[in-house]
Amino acid sequence: MSIVSNVAAISKGMSITFREMFKPTEVENYPDGPGPTRGAVLQERFRGAHVLQRDENGLEKCVACFLCAAACPANCIYIEAADNTDEKRISSSERYAKVYNIDYNRCIFCGYCVEACPTDAITHGHGFELASLNATNLVMRKEDMLVPVAEMVTTK
Repeated sequence: MSIVSNVAAISKGMSITFREMFKPTEVENYPDGPGPTRGAVLQERFRGAHVLQRDENGLEKCVACFLCAAACPANCIYIEAADNTDEKRISSSERYAKVYNIDYNRCIFCGYCVEACPTDAITHGHGFELASLNATNLVMRKEDMLVPVAEMVTTK
C-alpha cells in the first residue's frame, strides 16, 4: 500500500510541475522599474537600512545614551559621545553622537536598537540594496544614515 501512495504522490507533484512549466513567466520590474525602489514591493514593516532622524528644528535626535548599543545582540553599533556647546548645537540635549557607526557585516536587523531608543532617533528605513564586494563598505557612518535637512523640509 505504501508503494501505491508514494507513486500517487509523485505523480501529483509531477502533474503540478508540468502544468506550471507551460504557463507564462511572471517577472517583476525590480532592476528597471520606476521610483526609488525601482519596482520592488516592500511591506510597511520591512526592516531595511537604519536611518538617524532629526527633530522638527533640524537638530539630531540622538542624545548618545548608548541604549541602542547596549540592546544590540550582535554588538554592531559603535558610538562616541561629545558635549554640545552654545555656539555649536548638534542636538537639543547636552550630548550628541560625534561618531555613530553600524557594522552591517554583523547586523541581524532584529530591531532591538529601534525599540531601545528613548528619543526615536534610530529607525529602520526601506533601504534594501546593501550588498557589497568589499566588507569595509558595509560600515555605515552617521553621515550615511542621517536624514538630510533638505529632505525634512519637503516632508513637512
